[in-house]
Amino acid sequence: MVQDPAPEIAGTIDYQGVDTGGGGRIRAATAEFRRATWGLFSAGFATFALLYSVQPLLPEFSREFGVTPAVASLALSLSTAVLAVFMLIASSFSDVVGRKGIMVVALAASALATLAVAFASTWPHVLILRTLMGATLSGLPAVAMAYLVDEVESAAVGRAMGLYIGGSAFGGMSGRLIMSVLVDVTTWRIAMAVLGAVGLACAILLWRGLPASRHFQPRRLHLTALAASLAGHLRDPGLRLLFLLAFLLMGSFVTVYNYIAYRLLAPPYGLSQTAIGLIFASYLLGSLSSAWMGGLADRFGRRRVLWAGIVIMLAGILMTLGSGLVLIVGGIAVMTFGFFGAHSIASSWVGLRANGAKAQASSLYLLAYYMGSSLAGTAGGLLWAWSGWHGVVAGVTVLSTAGLAVSVLLARIAPPAWMKPGPG
Repeated sequence: MVQDPAPEIAGTIDYQGVDTGGGGRIRAATAEFRRATWGLFSAGFATFALLYSVQPLLPEFSREFGVTPAVASLALSLSTAVLAVFMLIASSFSDVVGRKGIMVVALAASALATLAVAFASTWPHVLILRTLMGATLSGLPAVAMAYLVDEVESAAVGRAMGLYIGGSAFGGMSGRLIMSVLVDVTTWRIAMAVLGAVGLACAILLWRGLPASRHFQPRRLHLTALAASLAGHLRDPGLRLLFLLAFLLMGSFVTVYNYIAYRLLAPPYGLSQTAIGLIFASYLLGSLSSAWMGGLADRFGRRRVLWAGIVIMLAGILMTLGSGLVLIVGGIAVMTFGFFGAHSIASSWVGLRANGAKAQASSLYLLAYYMGSSLAGTAGGLLWAWSGWHGVVAGVTVLSTAGLAVSVLLARIAPPAWMKPGPG
């Protein structure tokens, strides 16, 4: 256990209770660090590209299959809901058999499921395959977070997590942009096939590039012990608030992106799918903010930085109420910057705060995260039907404001007893 911070810097960093001296862990600015972060960058890229590739296609699904916006959103919501639940199983299984193999198999299977969607003939077939993809993809997000906390020295965890989430942001942008451009020049089915092939290539990169685990300690799977460890995470008030924050922020973020295409395809804007797809270039700002704000959190403390990302996110949401296209697009960019910054801080905080079974703690965070995507994302379709874009903004403003309140409460929660430094 590390000593107390020096008096002149006490209070400026989070006490993490993790070996900061390295202890054989992957250090920043080394070749091994670059291999690990780029391997997981490609995994994060593929995860979000495959998962959110259908988001710009929702209007296409409404047109081809004759379904409402809320029903069309099920192509995304079912995937994220199943992903959230199955991550609890996958993360617990990874505590028994290891991290890397599960991640590689999960990504390859998800890419194959995406290829199959291209050949689906009916709407129920699309939903079944997207549900299957959510189940297979569950073996990656929480396990990746646990791998980083296990293998990377704690002083660099925020930076590494930021790069992983940056890959997620870049994948989310690229998947949506690829789909939007291809839909304008060909069909959504060909676009899905192309993206599935990209996912398979990323699975190969992950397999070849990610270093093997050195600090993984396998555990025997006992259901009683599993239930006890999950209950232990839920008894921690700080973790409970982080799980709630994940639900609120992701629910807001996905709802905005789910229905912005419906707004901009219609008059007075009448944009093409490609033009709307270019809006997803805002995800590049997410890549920057996740790494930048993750670094700020490592330096100044998560309690002091988290709320700022949420304020930025909320300001961007309110900007989209304007009628000018520049203001709308600018608001989405600002919201994206704030969201990914806040998410990178909160997700790394979970792994550092959890006392053992870190993959399970990460999976609980992501359970809440993806349930926010599923429930709020579909509920946003009802708000759209009720009052158009103003209804959508009203809903996500309530969620984001609640998230800001949660971040204030988090700043007041002390570290758990096991994280507090003691003699030696």
